[in-house]
Parts: sequence; C-alpha cells; structure tokens
Amino acid sequence: MQDMAFEKNSSAGYLANHLARLFASGLQRRIKPLGLATGQFPALVALWQKEGQTQKDLVAALDIEQATLANTLSRMERDGLVIRKPCDEDGRVQRIHLTPKARALKNDAIDAAMAQNAVALDDFTEEETAQFLEFMRRAIASMQAG
Repeated sequence: MQDMAFEKNSSAGYLANHLARLFASGLQRRIKPLGLATGQFPALVALWQKEGQTQKDLVAALDIEQATLANTLSRMERDGLVIRKPCDEDGRVQRIHLTPKARALKNDAIDAAMAQNAVALDDFTEEETAQFLEFMRRAIASMQAG
C-alpha cells in the first residue's frame, strides 16, 4: 500500500467545501440585516420562482433532506416568511406560500447573493466564469448520478 499525502489544495472536495463555506459566510453577512439566514435562502429562491410548492416539491428542487427542510420551513413560518395552506386537491398536503414580508425581501436578497457571486468571480473573465460554472454543474451531476 502506497502512503499518499493528502494535499488540500489539490483536493476538489476540500476546495469545494472551502468555497461553499466562504460563499455562505459572505452571503450571511449580506442577508443578515434583512432578517434572513443562509439556510432559508434556497427555499426562498425556489418559492420566489414558483410559489405554492409542496414540501415534497421543495425537497426535490433543493436536493436536501426532508427533515432539514421541515426545520427550515418551521423557522421561516415562525419568522413570518411563509405560511402553509392545505392543497385544494388533497387536504393532507400543504402548499408553501410566501408572506408579503418575504415577497418584499426578494430584490434585496437577490442583490445580496449577486454581490457575493461578483466578489467570488471578480478575478475571472467572462469565459472563465462560464467554464467554472459548467465544471461545477458537471461535478454536481456526476455526484448526483453516482
């Protein structure tokens, strides 16, 4: 067995994790004044794109665990960002709707995320940015498939 040294700066997993933590902390600094947390942001984005989704829809769209989303939605409900309404077709199913408060935060929250992206990609050309995003999408697809 060969003894191989782990070099974090040559590890896609380490670098992706580090990048994600930096994005999350930068986004948190930007959206905290809006009363939002980074864990709420993906659910809000999904609901801003299509309101009235079920919890099952959101789990699939966000690729997160059901229990994690349930806790996030409970906090969002507590914070006055979403309300749950019974589905017309099946009263056992609840649809998640945004409150006026959450709708009013959309532009500022999206601007905050775009500003964080701009900081991260500032040193990239337009072509490099496109390549970088494509490489990330491909890595994500490979891990989801495998």
